[in-house]
Amino acid sequence: MTGWSPAERRAAGAVALAALGFSLISIWTIVATRDGMALSFFLLVRFVAATVVLTPFVHRDAAPPPGRAVDARIMALGAVGQSLVAVLSLAALAWIPAAALVALFYTFPAWITLGAAWRGTERLSVARVVALVLSLVGVTCLVGWPGRAALHPWGVALGLGAAVVYAIYVPLMSRVMIGVPALRATWLVTAGVALVFLVGAPARGEFTPDATVAAWGAALATGVFSTAVALLLFLRGLTTLGPVRTSIVSTVEPIFAALLAAAMVGQPVTLPMVVGGALIMTAVVVLSLGDARTSR
Repeated sequence: MTGWSPAERRAAGAVALAALGFSLISIWTIVATRDGMALSFFLLVRFVAATVVLTPFVHRDAAPPPGRAVDARIMALGAVGQSLVAVLSLAALAWIPAAALVALFYTFPAWITLGAAWRGTERLSVARVVALVLSLVGVTCLVGWPGRAALHPWGVALGLGAAVVYAIYVPLMSRVMIGVPALRATWLVTAGVALVFLVGAPARGEFTPDATVAAWGAALATGVFSTAVALLLFLRGLTTLGPVRTSIVSTVEPIFAALLAAAMVGQPVTLPMVVGGALIMTAVVVLSLGDARTSR
């Protein structure tokens, strides 16, 4: 961070702290589900708590609301897209370690790039091709070579499925929320997801308020710190650093996930996870820097 101003250093610290919060989501999911809380009820508690925390910040925002029709579209799209991402990614934890899940999910920039190239909206530059190759090699390291499987295929499929769904969801959401402040859009999404699981958890017979104190603590901590507070920190850093430097600082998330998984839930960090995760994070940096040069 040599040459960065004090404000930029504080912004980088905010983004790193947000990455810490995001990395804890998978850890706290393991804690809550091990202690008897159903996944759908965990997600209900998480998104209700996040919505409650974000509400006063949204209503203090001086920007005028975009209108009920726009709000409804954002809430509906967010409820469907974010619910699918949450269920797919967190369900993968039954099969693969948390650090591997975070690394697999970080392939979503590569899937977004492929989607844009397929639609013809953006060309495949050299940087993007390099990033795609790095992501593919990283996934291969995580999954394991033939005859030496490192991760369970179901977990890999769910983790990559979440990344692909997110890669479809992000461009759609970016078009729907044009002119809408990011904080308000996120609040609408968390409220929409909360409504989905408010219906879904009882319908699936997974309304489990009798879970342990540890499970409730993990669910509430995920909603308050890892969702609401982490998002506010991330947006604060983003406004100062811009998307390129923010995405690069955010690549500390898999490191946090690996260390926390080992310390809190006893999941080992293997060599394929380290190599695969490092390649995927390198791809994120290459994509960010390449897109910055292209935009200039």
